[in-house]
Amino acid sequence: MNELTHIDKEGKARMVDVAHKTNQLRTAVAEGHISLSKETIKLIKENNMKKGDVLTIAEIAGIQGAKKTNELIPLCHPLQITKIKVKAELDKTGVKITSETSCIGQTGIEMEALTGVSVALLTIYDMCKAVDKNMIIDYTRLIKKTKTDI
Repeated sequence: MNELTHIDKEGKARMVDVAHKTNQLRTAVAEGHISLSKETIKLIKENNMKKGDVLTIAEIAGIQGAKKTNELIPLCHPLQITKIKVKAELDKTGVKITSETSCIGQTGIEMEALTGVSVALLTIYDMCKAVDKNMIIDYTRLIKKTKTDI
């Protein structure tokens, strides 16, 4: 098993030193899903939720969340993000969120992609909680991450 990078020799949490790493183009794609009742899906599709356009607001919230990742996750480095794209799509059972993020830097951007998805899903939950008491955030997962020399 590999060593945990955020733990020092004494077992204390630490932020990883990335000063020795070269800048690379880094990308990540994450996705998540929230299951909703058929009635809630219909309200979203018809844009009849009292709090507004659920899908658009979730996408904007996901972008905002991704931008704040280093403030929310204690050992994440602040990154110069070059791209955040969050897409919310209705499906037969609820809403699927996909987040694509990019940066040029010395460490990965997968936490930003995952945070974007998570915040978008939580926003949907918040916007729909008055009409759907059985929502389930099914999953949030990393789909892909890359790093390319520049």
